[in-house]
Amino acid sequence: MTAPHTVEIRDGSIRLGQLLKLANLVGDGAMARMVVENGEVLVDGEVVVRRGTQIRPGQVVEYAGEQIIVETGSTGG
Repeated sequence: MTAPHTVEIRDGSIRLGQLLKLANLVGDGAMARMVVENGEVLVDGEVVVRRGTQIRPGQVVEYAGEQIIVETGSTGG
């Protein structure tokens, strides 16, 4: 597994499918749905099968050997 990297989100949470796209781990929503429903995605070490699952800052998402740590981004303006 590669070193974890962070993804910043603007709001208090983001749907799992959106996060996978934002992190460039999948190309589109259809791919996100497929990998999540196939049980290929872990959130905090647990398999998640709903792409609408809300992911919050501090949670760790794993897929295809990649580890994403979600953080709240700063909003300027």
